[in-house]
Parts: sequence; C-alpha cells; structure tokens
Amino acid sequence: MHEAVTDWVGRWAAPADRVLELGSRNINGSVRYLFAAAEYVGVDPVEGADVDIVGDGATIEVGHDSFDVVVCTEVLEHVNDTIAAGIITNAFAHLRPGGRFVMTCAGPGRHPHSAIDEQPIRPWEFYRNVDDVSLAVWLANAGFARWQIEPFGADMRCVAWKE
Repeated sequence: MHEAVTDWVGRWAAPADRVLELGSRNINGSVRYLFAAAEYVGVDPVEGADVDIVGDGATIEVGHDSFDVVVCTEVLEHVNDTIAAGIITNAFAHLRPGGRFVMTCAGPGRHPHSAIDEQPIRPWEFYRNVDDVSLAVWLANAGFARWQIEPFGADMRCVAWKE
C-alpha cells in the first residue's frame, strides 16, 4: 500500500469505535493500525492476513447501521461497475448516521496491476481505472448525499458521510 493511501485514510481515521474494512486482505500493507483503539472487522473474498470474515464486500451483512467508519482501499479498480456500486451501497448500509466511508482506488493514469500480488494483471483478471464521475454516481445511488472526491496523481480518493 503506498504512502498516499495511508495518509488519506489517516486523515479521516479518528474518532471511530467500530470500523469495517471491505477488501481487507493485506497484500502490500494495511490501514488497520490507524484505528488501533477501534473494534475492527476486515472482510475480503479471499482468506489471508487481516481478513476476519471471508465474504463478498458487496453483499455481506456484518451489522447494518453500526459502524463509525467503513474503509475500502485499492479495491474498486479490480471489480466491475456492478460490484463496485454494490460495495459502496453496502458500505452505506453498514454506516451509522454520521458515519463516514473512506476509500481509495486507482484513478485515470494508474498502471494496471493485479489484485493478487500487484504484478501485471492475468488474462482472466478484471481491471479498470475509476474516474470521479463514476464514483460520484455510485455514491449518489448508494444514498450518500455529501462527499468529497479528491483525485491525487493517479489515485482517486473519497470520503462520504451518511446523514
């Protein structure tokens, strides 16, 4: 995980008693340590380091309306539009009122990379860079009314609040 991701998530980390991470498998670093005092639940479709529950981030139910923060870093570029929209909708469902969704993903210009090991993508892997327009549509359709999208180099990052 590159430094810009941890800097962004760290900016929005506190305060938080309960944190849900969708796409938590530690491939190249984690943001979990930024929430050291919080109850932290990591969900990923693949078992591995920092995965507490194996499941689909677009459909898993871990406690609707009960998390202060839902984190999703470097995931949306690896899933199609339907799944990306589903992940954001599920993030919204898990947030308590006043909670925030903090995410990063590859934006326009980022070199394609594998979700397995950051090497070149395999022929069977899905990959596309996420633009701010698509992200805004997914956020609005999920129910978020307020968000801040910030392109940063080849990254797309966002924080959205559930009101």
